[in-house]
Amino acid sequence: MSTDSPLNSPEKAESTFGKRLRNFLIVMVAIALSVSLVLGLRTETTSATLAKLSETSTPLEVAISNGKPSLVEFYADWCTVCQKMAPDITQLETEYADKMNFVMLNVDNTKWLPEMLRYRVDGIPHFVFLSQQGETIAQAIGDQPRTIMASNLEALVTGSSLPYAQASGKVSKFSAPVAPTASQDDPRSHGSQVVN
Repeated sequence: MSTDSPLNSPEKAESTFGKRLRNFLIVMVAIALSVSLVLGLRTETTSATLAKLSETSTPLEVAISNGKPSLVEFYADWCTVCQKMAPDITQLETEYADKMNFVMLNVDNTKWLPEMLRYRVDGIPHFVFLSQQGETIAQAIGDQPRTIMASNLEALVTGSSLPYAQASGKVSKFSAPVAPTASQDDPRSHGSQVVN
């Protein structure tokens, strides 16, 4: 019987060493790719976030009273369109910081409910363009290209009409009768309008 069995052969040892080396290299390459992917995504994501915009935002009370025109944005942290527009709004804020106010109001904060009702916010992002006196000039809802926002802000700063924002609230004509149909003198007549 031979002392060199197939289990202890030098070819088997080299084969095991080769497999271990190959597996080690695969693991190292996988780790390197994972790290580069994470770092690549981190550098690709912009430093402009809704949180940073909110931190640098002018308080609404100040914006209405400081004599500068204002852009008010109603947003939410979970709003993907708001997140997408954050870099553009950040660039515009940098460009127009000394000429106007940028106000960020989070719709998830019930503190802003009166403002949401006042400006009829029913979708986000909702932009309200305010004059130097704090009066509403126009509103825009949804994703707005940077060039359109820049044109509107330039017009707002110069006091011109906004080229891409519609005046707030087109309404349908509706007229309701002002006078009641039945006499309201009798306190029991309140059910007289009900038709059986």
